[in-house]
Amino acid sequence: MSKIYIVEDDRSIRDELAELLHNSGYEADCLTDFSDSKAKILAAKPDLILMDINIPDLNGEQLLKEIRKETDTPVIMVTSRTSETDEVLSMSYGADDYITKPYNPTILLLRISAVLKRSAVTASVQTYNGLQVNDAKGSLSDGSREMVLTKNEMIIFRFMLDRKGSIVTRDELMTALWDNDEFVNDNALTVNISRLRSKLAELGCEDAIETRKKQGYILK
Repeated sequence: MSKIYIVEDDRSIRDELAELLHNSGYEADCLTDFSDSKAKILAAKPDLILMDINIPDLNGEQLLKEIRKETDTPVIMVTSRTSETDEVLSMSYGADDYITKPYNPTILLLRISAVLKRSAVTASVQTYNGLQVNDAKGSLSDGSREMVLTKNEMIIFRFMLDRKGSIVTRDELMTALWDNDEFVNDNALTVNISRLRSKLAELGCEDAIETRKKQGYILK
């Protein structure tokens, strides 16, 4: 169950949002004391933040800017303001979406669902020896360069990464490919591993895959 944190100083709106979220299968928590708001929000560790712009102490845009220094937790700005300037500012400070009051509850829930899905994809980005491994894009990146892998190369790399430091046999790799409807013969497997080695080397990971004769491979 995703946890959504409501940052809204109007009690009636806050309660309505909490009830809407509870009824829609989310866990809802609310900020009620706006002193040291940033610390309270970070301590709650929500999956998504719904934040009004007009709140006490720091306004929502400034609070968003401060939060972005600490976390990439998705934020949807919820406000009665209709100025395009506010929307541009919110997005430039790191908001993931922006919705104005009065909002359609169904549309708000759809936007929450969409942002959470995008966040889940982002969360799938892992690392290997300083490289970002993006399953959704099928790519490896060192921050300045991105190397796109073929589907077979990504299946092989992901299988080996999940077993990093352990020997992976050719039969296991063939099975992993077959399980993903990617049918390759023994020679094609050799070619795919060779290409994967080259791409890793281009990104600075020389000799990342070690061959163990009559045993298989190890991703170091």
